[in-house]
Amino acid sequence: MKKFMVLHLLTWIWLCGVAHSGRPASVNIGAVFSFDSIIGRAAKTAMEMAVSDVNEDPTVLMGTKLNLIMKDAMCNAFLGSIGAFQVLEKGVAAIIGPQSSAVAHTVSQIADALQVPLVSYAATDPTLSSLQFPFFIRTTQSDLAQMTAMADIIDFHGWKEVIVVFLDDDYGRNGLSALSDELEKRKLKISYKLPLSIKFDLDEITNLLNQSKVVGPRVYVVHVNPDPRLRIFFIAHKLQMMAKDYVWLVTDWLSATLDSLSPVNQTSFSVLQGVVGLRQHIPDSSKKRAFVSRWIKMQKEGLANTGLNSYGIYAYDTVWAVARAIDIFIKVHNNITFSLPDNYNLSHTVGIGILLDKLKIFAGGSDLVDILLQSNFTGVSGQLHFNSDRSIVSGGYDIINVNQMGISGVGFWSNNSGFSVVPPTALKKRKYNRFSQDQKLGKVIWPGGVTDQPRGWVIADNTKPLRIGVPKRASFVEFVTELPDSHQIQGYCIDVFKKALEFIPYEVPFVFKPFGNGKENPNYDALVKMVDENVYDAVVGDIAIVTNRTMIVDFSQPFASSSLVIVAPINKARSNAWVFLQPFTADMWCATAASFLVVGVVIWILEHRVNNDFRGPPKKQLLTMLMFSLSTLFKKNQEDTVSSLSKMVMIVWLFLLMVITASYTASLTSILTVEQLSSPITGIDSLIASNWPIGFQVPPRNMLQHLRRGHLVEGWQLSLMSFHMLSYFCQMKLILVLLDSHLPEAVGDLLFKESLLLPLTCLQQF
Repeated sequence: MKKFMVLHLLTWIWLCGVAHSGRPASVNIGAVFSFDSIIGRAAKTAMEMAVSDVNEDPTVLMGTKLNLIMKDAMCNAFLGSIGAFQVLEKGVAAIIGPQSSAVAHTVSQIADALQVPLVSYAATDPTLSSLQFPFFIRTTQSDLAQMTAMADIIDFHGWKEVIVVFLDDDYGRNGLSALSDELEKRKLKISYKLPLSIKFDLDEITNLLNQSKVVGPRVYVVHVNPDPRLRIFFIAHKLQMMAKDYVWLVTDWLSATLDSLSPVNQTSFSVLQGVVGLRQHIPDSSKKRAFVSRWIKMQKEGLANTGLNSYGIYAYDTVWAVARAIDIFIKVHNNITFSLPDNYNLSHTVGIGILLDKLKIFAGGSDLVDILLQSNFTGVSGQLHFNSDRSIVSGGYDIINVNQMGISGVGFWSNNSGFSVVPPTALKKRKYNRFSQDQKLGKVIWPGGVTDQPRGWVIADNTKPLRIGVPKRASFVEFVTELPDSHQIQGYCIDVFKKALEFIPYEVPFVFKPFGNGKENPNYDALVKMVDENVYDAVVGDIAIVTNRTMIVDFSQPFASSSLVIVAPINKARSNAWVFLQPFTADMWCATAASFLVVGVVIWILEHRVNNDFRGPPKKQLLTMLMFSLSTLFKKNQEDTVSSLSKMVMIVWLFLLMVITASYTASLTSILTVEQLSSPITGIDSLIASNWPIGFQVPPRNMLQHLRRGHLVEGWQLSLMSFHMLSYFCQMKLILVLLDSHLPEAVGDLLFKESLLLPLTCLQQF
């Protein structure tokens, strides 16, 4: 039995050797990153774990050993390039890293030249996904997704302007550009930019933050590298900028920092109170829980010198993605080969230990990139697959809030569902509207320990008051003017303006600037033009909205539509014995009498042969015919109708009598109770055809000629006034004739009268 088992084992070993005789014994991959950094310490441990797990798994690489060659880039593009050359000398099939976007720009060009895939788990610069770097692949989320989430947070809370603190390198500038584009889509903007050097000089940070205190916005977005000392926030706390009315939003660098600094001291939480940030969302799974437990155990044993952050998880999955891709590549190509290009002749480089003539091109580099981009497996970070930008498909972000007790989650964001209080994976199972009331987040503690959302804006220390131009009118001063004695600006338009300011949640300093001499009404076109010329910031008054003005300034929403106003005398009703005849004209009375006669004749014709009530002597029949339709007004007819046609005629006649009676009653009531206004002007046509005078406070040039030619500007409206006030000032009744043209300038600009245009004070006699 034992001999049989030994023979079987030897046979199995021989078959495996034959099956895998074409596979290489080992394959090298490189890793260039910063060892001594927040992300690098977690990534180093995670990649070592991944290589060990890959080599222990017989289903991956099938006996081929995976070797990881690591070089320290020290967050420097030059040293990162040297590290890339050093690992490329070893004939690596792929390079993992670098974590810095600035270093990735340089190393990507080296990798492209030698056609070696560069797979980064932490370089989030959106521009790395461009066609310039065809061999660059990102196993983390791009800052394009992160800045979309950040812009949505700003828009969700209704803030209009932000101040951005960013690192002045490729990572910071390109992230800022992505945020600016996303804010512009939402009609928001970055009002102030605070660039920081990579040295994080304390005096520089202090000066920049002090400069930002004099501007109005109080919403700060911080996009820098992970900083274990949290210098920006300690300085902001010292400058009393972590207090009420401030808003601090951070990208995922802060979550990576806090997750790595485990445990975090209480002082840091106190300084960071109220900060809202993003953390790359990694869905909960059995693999994730097992990996976290394993990491904690390694920390206790001293095998891991840092806490686990999301980039460490992505670094672990990156090694697995590369190993799976190499396995598929070997199955297709049987081996990994490198070759020297034509005319390749480089001398040895002395001093840095790099032999450039040993650098070879990976013959199957493009095929390996294609295999990597087709990856689709479930890792610790969730489902790992790539989009068209060669970045992993975004799994969304956790919205975190720092308070004195620690870090709390207040919701989730994904590009498909927006904001929610449940994970994005759970929303896929039910309908969720991204643009509805479903959008919500949990309770947030803001700086200063307040729960009420900050308005995100204060009056800046250097803010100049708004220069508000107001017309200094000579007539209709009740609307707006300057009092000659006290130089106080008052009027109805001013009251409306001040009332509108009460609805603004912050103070707006302003100063009124009178325009005009007060002896005559000012030129409104010139007043509006001064806003366009930046002499005034705004104008408050009875300014008409006309076409030429809308081309240079913006108007507020008008609260009253202007109309053509005709001043007409009141005709008082005079009681007399014949007033009951006034509701109907003579023609109407004749038509009514004729109707009575016709109806009587028709009924007599239809009933004469079949109804005894309509028979008898001619005199009786004539009287019955005349009185039948008339008596219907007051009582039931004595004569009954028998014919069906007669009954149909009576139904129509009774309906007609009801209409005549109702009309007569309404007209007579109006004559006896309502004061009558009369005017020979019935509309714009009669006005153009006649020679009636037209009154203007400030007559436009050739207005009468334009009126006669029908060239009135259509759609004129009045901006800060009400025509109903004119009846109060004049103490008289008005007829408002609604036409296609409206008043220019002010109330009462178009006044029509039968004879001469009289001053406003004389109009009361009508």
